[in-house]
Amino acid sequence: MTKAIKILTALPPPQRERLMALAREVSFPEDTRIFESGGTADRFWVIRSGAVLLDQRVSELRRVTVAGLGAGDLLGWSWLYPPYEWDFGAAAFSPVRAYAFDAAEVLRLCEEDPRLGLTLVRKVAEVLAHRLETTRGKLMEQYALHRHTGLV
Repeated sequence: MTKAIKILTALPPPQRERLMALAREVSFPEDTRIFESGGTADRFWVIRSGAVLLDQRVSELRRVTVAGLGAGDLLGWSWLYPPYEWDFGAAAFSPVRAYAFDAAEVLRLCEEDPRLGLTLVRKVAEVLAHRLETTRGKLMEQYALHRHTGLV
């Protein structure tokens, strides 16, 4: 398994500074639902402190945690690709402090600075690939567990 990409430290300093000029500080209390699968993805966050769990609804009553995120991790990538809807849900596992970014502002910045745009898209793609690999593994574990117990 690959190591998680820390999106801000992965950007060269001048590009990181331009992106950070758009950041605003936010916080989420423990157990707060940050977003739900299928909702409008119009922003993203970089976690400063705390823990966030990504989950996938597998039935009306059940969610499977597919990833845990912490300091330096990107929360939300669906803002970059149509149909701009969250693919997972997210909840604060502990009190969370984060930098919030408005997707429309970041996309405008990427158009103004194509080099930053390309770098950011590549880094988000790396995060996406890592998350999909992790999610696949978690879902396979859940399937094996429930198959073994006769629940599938």
